[in-house]
Parts: sequence; structure tokens; C-alpha cells
Amino acid sequence: MTRAAEDVTYRGRRRWNGSHGKVWWDNELLFEIEKFECKVTANREDVIIGNSVDSKIVSLKGEGTITIKSVINRNISAYLEAWKSGQDPRATFVGLIEDPDAVDKQKERCSIDNVWFNELAIMNFEKGKVVEKEFPFGFTPEDASFMETIS
Repeated sequence: MTRAAEDVTYRGRRRWNGSHGKVWWDNELLFEIEKFECKVTANREDVIIGNSVDSKIVSLKGEGTITIKSVINRNISAYLEAWKSGQDPRATFVGLIEDPDAVDKQKERCSIDNVWFNELAIMNFEKGKVVEKEFPFGFTPEDASFMETIS
């Protein structure tokens, strides 16, 4: 690609804008999504080679947070009742980021299965503010995959 072609393709308007991101929670689109983040962290142990400290991945940990502008309960009461009865229900998230200005209309989609919640936001509010609920979660990295990626 020539320098001129690169300049046209990678203008500021080509940067991703999260406003067009979407999340499905157990196949239901979250129309009130505010923020979605998930990541995989490598847990490492030190390996000493000569006088140098290197490292070795020994496990992976998946975690994230979903933030919604509160509109409906989203079955939080069902999760609470399950927890109280000793059950550990799991969910599936599918995240999609697409932007009308993306190069060639590309998008990225990931699926995260075996999602468990670490906290349940039962109720919170502040006068004069739109209610947001944040849900930290964990997942097994083996159950996460990209369905579509940017080439």
C-alpha cells in the first residue's frame, strides 16, 4: 500500500467508536448497555535461567465487567435466588463492535461462555442521576472465542 493510500485509509474517522457496540446476554440484546469489558490475564511463575528471571504461563484467568443503564431487572432476582439456594448459574455473552466508518465495514465479535458473576448489583441510585448497574464477572478462557475479527 502506498503512503497516500495509507493516509486515506487510516484517517481519524476510521478509529473505533464504542457507541455502536452491542452485547447479548443469553441471546437477548442488551439495549441499555453502557460499557462492556472482558480480558484474559496470564498467570505466570518465574523461571530462572542463568542470572535472568524469565516466566512461564501456568494458567489463564478470564474476567470482565458489564455496565448497564438500569431499565429492567435482567433476571438479577433469579441469580440471587439461585445463589441463596447454593446454585451457581452461568451465562453467555456475545460482544460486537462495529462502526459505520470502519475500513470495509469490518467488525469484531466475540463469544464468552461459562460466565459467572462475582457480584450482583441489587439496588443503587443517586438523586438526579440515571441509574447504572455494574456486574463484575469471570469466565474460563477456553470458553471464549472470536467469531469475527478485523483483518
